[in-house]
Amino acid sequence: MDNDLSFPIGKYIEQPFSQQQLEEWLIDIEVLPKAIEYAITNLDEAQLNTAYRPNGWTIIQVVHHVADSHMNAFIRFKLGLTEDNPTIKPYDQNAWALLNDVQTIPINVSITMLYAIHVRMVAVLKSITTEQWQRTVVHPEYNKQMTLWYLLGNYAWHGKHHTAHINKLRDRMGW
Repeated sequence: MDNDLSFPIGKYIEQPFSQQQLEEWLIDIEVLPKAIEYAITNLDEAQLNTAYRPNGWTIIQVVHHVADSHMNAFIRFKLGLTEDNPTIKPYDQNAWALLNDVQTIPINVSITMLYAIHVRMVAVLKSITTEQWQRTVVHPEYNKQMTLWYLLGNYAWHGKHHTAHINKLRDRMGW
């Protein structure tokens, strides 16, 4: 049961390149801000401060995390397009979730950030050629070289993963 709460849509599975998959993932990236905004609509402060699973983040932390993560994603894509196999900067997402901005800034600030980041990110992503999807970045935390194609799929999954955390909590709580 805890795995269902942690990974409500399953874990990310890398997919081979296809035009159809590309179009699906681009749509996932494009609609994420609206999906997150819809998922939190009409939630009160107590609900927003509810963890989506035992020992998990609150909805507020999840929304701020998605904004932080996708801000990093945008930078990672741009680095991968402009540098030869750059090493990307990992960050401690749990430590970030405890910082003052997450605790004090209204959730709509991160929703607004998501809209802005995703408009720019989609503009970049739609311009990437089939060959450029094979460009790589190095993630030192995982000691792994990742293609931009892998990153696209991972971030498309990531947004749906966290949106599902919120929606599944709403379903379980009857909100």
